[in-house]
Amino acid sequence: MPAPRPSLANEAAHWHALQRQGGLTPDQQRQFMTWLVTSPAHLREYITVSRVASELSDALRGMAVDLDALIAAGPPAADGNVVALPVRRRPPPPVASRASRRHLPGIAAAAALLLGVGFVGHVAWPQTRHYVAAHGAPRSFALPDHTVVHLNAESELSIRFTSLSRRVELSRGQASFVVAEERRPFAVHAAGLEVRDIGTTFDVSLRREQARIEVAEGSVQIRGDSGQGRLLADLRAGQSAYIDYRDQTVSLRQQHADTMTAWWRRRVVFQDEPLREVAEQFNRLNRVRLQVDDDVAGALRLTGNLRGDDLASLRTFLDQQSSLHTRVVDQRIHVSSRSAAETSEKQR
Repeated sequence: MPAPRPSLANEAAHWHALQRQGGLTPDQQRQFMTWLVTSPAHLREYITVSRVASELSDALRGMAVDLDALIAAGPPAADGNVVALPVRRRPPPPVASRASRRHLPGIAAAAALLLGVGFVGHVAWPQTRHYVAAHGAPRSFALPDHTVVHLNAESELSIRFTSLSRRVELSRGQASFVVAEERRPFAVHAAGLEVRDIGTTFDVSLRREQARIEVAEGSVQIRGDSGQGRLLADLRAGQSAYIDYRDQTVSLRQQHADTMTAWWRRRVVFQDEPLREVAEQFNRLNRVRLQVDDDVAGALRLTGNLRGDDLASLRTFLDQQSSLHTRVVDQRIHVSSRSAAETSEKQR
């Protein structure tokens, strides 16, 4: 008879423990992400396990420790996550003076820290990591706090997590965050903006002339001057903010959550967006590049929903636009306005 399948909670705890230990192989990381996205129940269970572990860490850090009781109990069983303190048996010391008794709470706290370092060390010390997604290779992964990140192709971010904060720097490209709930604030810094999470799933995209922030679930606050400036937007689920790089003017839109996350499935969804922005989204994923040859064509605003790797459908879609002309030259799809194409043809 086959062995019973482990419960979902046990599976989530297993992956949580492996992520805490770090150093997952690429194959393990792929297995984890496959398990995580198989069902929303998997993601919810994983976040629940993460939250319980975080709360237990907080409780241990704030716990009053009786040093005499710790010593009397003897060293804990050795394993990979516990540092055992050496205990030397000796005659009882003389009665401590008032001065020495004043230091006992500090000694007890130090002992508690050493005993708990294997369990809470991963949230007590700064953690810095760097992530890159190459051209044509978007990726998904979990951060040390179990936040799930979808990083688009040609994108790059860094993190710095401390016991008091979780900070992400998006230096280029696009990333979505399914934020693990805990007490430490989570903030994304990009292009001089700070996007502060309030328990949510959101997306940050650095485009040619503006940053786009979209909220699929929960809410975020956006501030200028890397968080030190004024409040630019307070977004709820289904809202998007387009923020100009030059003067930080804000344009708000309503958008369906499925549209916001479509790129996770390699779909390119665009709603009333200029062709030059659409071209950049396709060019992240394909070797054959879409090249916009004139400003009139680049400014044309389009709406569509296409597979990111389906260039044949893309060219058919562009050819259906009466004001555009396309041609393929040297592994590039050149797109121009018909007026510019006609002028070029006359000059030949």
